[in-house]
Amino acid sequence: MQLIYNFIDNKILPFTFRISEQPMLYRELLLANKLFDDGMKLEGKIPGMRIRVGRAILVFAVLWHIVLVLPATAIFHAPLAKMDCHVAIVASVLFTGFFFSLYFVFKEWLIDRMALHRIQKAWKSHFAHFDYKAHHKEVTALYSKALEEEVPAKEIQLYILNKLISE
Repeated sequence: MQLIYNFIDNKILPFTFRISEQPMLYRELLLANKLFDDGMKLEGKIPGMRIRVGRAILVFAVLWHIVLVLPATAIFHAPLAKMDCHVAIVASVLFTGFFFSLYFVFKEWLIDRMALHRIQKAWKSHFAHFDYKAHHKEVTALYSKALEEEVPAKEIQLYILNKLISE
């Protein structure tokens, strides 16, 4: 399974996304981390990354054919050849709808995966002494609390670091 994730991270994500060389700013990291932890839709909200839709469709179509179409065709060729044309039309409409619905799920998953990589990369520079897995929920809660308390933008970094260190 790790081999598949390495392939996705090293080949598919760089192919399907345009990534900026500019590092993520502190406030951008806090907002991106909050959106990610809250399970919000991330497309267009994470700075420094943009999905290349044509390439994402190409990758999905190749995976679709390798994983689903070729094995299904090999297994069900004889019944499909003898199928009534009206049933084949209805089946193709359903199959096309299934294709596009799975594509949108795949696209959201790719965006979430790339967003996580961008957040973790920015985390290493802004919160170098705090592990992401151990503290990302805590930073999200502190950021939300700082927004509720109307902490000035200049003081949010100090506010969050003081709270992290004191706890």
